[in-house]
Amino acid sequence: MHRLWIALGAVAGLTAVGLAAWAAHGAPARLDPARLGMLANGIQMQGWHALALLATGLWAERHRGVLAHLAGAGFALGLILFCGGVYAVAIGGVSLGSVAPVGGMTLMAGWALLGLSALVRR
Repeated sequence: MHRLWIALGAVAGLTAVGLAAWAAHGAPARLDPARLGMLANGIQMQGWHALALLATGLWAERHRGVLAHLAGAGFALGLILFCGGVYAVAIGGVSLGSVAPVGGMTLMAGWALLGLSALVRR
């Protein structure tokens, strides 16, 4: 299962770099400054949590606890919800309601679970 978190982290990192390139070169002609700012925030969160997924995969391989895997799931789901919600507004002008805030809470839960996995003995 730890390989899944590493693979998802790699995909998230890859797409964050691609989106960053588009945000720098293609998006300014299509998006207003407020939406460019939202896009930049989404890309930044995606990049950081891509690294979090990579670290979680490496930690889960060594720790072998369920909490680390729950953290990975929280990061993966949170990335989809949070970044997806932000990108929907920034790029498409479509609000998905509370999807982004729920995704943000899911990302925070992932961090809490990762921290707990380091403190709980097997």
